[in-house]
Amino acid sequence: MQLSIIIPAWNEEKLLPATLAAVQAAIPGLTKSRIACELIVCDNNSTDRTADIARAAGAEVVFEPVNQISRARNTGALKASGDWLLFIDADSTPSPELFSELAGVLRDDSVLYGGCALQMEEIKPGVRAVLKFWHWIARRRQWAAGSFLFVRRESFAASGGFSTELYASEEIEFSTRLGKLAKETGRRFVFLTAHPLVTSARKLRTHGTWYHVRFVLRTLLTGTRNLRRREACGLWYDGKR
Repeated sequence: MQLSIIIPAWNEEKLLPATLAAVQAAIPGLTKSRIACELIVCDNNSTDRTADIARAAGAEVVFEPVNQISRARNTGALKASGDWLLFIDADSTPSPELFSELAGVLRDDSVLYGGCALQMEEIKPGVRAVLKFWHWIARRRQWAAGSFLFVRRESFAASGGFSTELYASEEIEFSTRLGKLAKETGRRFVFLTAHPLVTSARKLRTHGTWYHVRFVLRTLLTGTRNLRRREACGLWYDGKR
């Protein structure tokens, strides 16, 4: 069995080294269960040293010229050869324990896709409550965060991959389609909770709490229209690092 680890990255020279180091350190949690791994970084038209850093860490680098997260994920998936695909964000650091937990799930024929619990590197007032709510709704709606989403390769292909009509929340829409596919094929969603993924609080530092609140309110008021406009999704595309 082989797992393809795919990391989309746009101008991530600051945080990508720590992510790649964490992934490399966590891989033995999979290989001891006889799961081979390949590491793919999709350089999403970076203007910094992202691609060089990825190559130096032993990752295979593919290039996606259109700056869009869903396209970067899909381009990385096209290069993948694994039985399973695991998408990890360039600002997240999985642990060996999380990968060991994942190894057991990948050998379960009843599983089609899944995600995991998240933990911010910095806890500010309200963040813990927001994450608790996310974990509740993710399990209930069978959603996986883009920072850690795993899916069978054939299921990824059957579903059509991430929607290129969306500039944010593409993993939610994708999870919804995978949930329907799971029901149709008699498989299920898994949400790993024992070893949360540590992810960066960068967006809280660069944009502040009220920016996030306003974005959520605009999204609720406009529906997916807000997510289909790159200029409306500055959290991901304004270049702040």
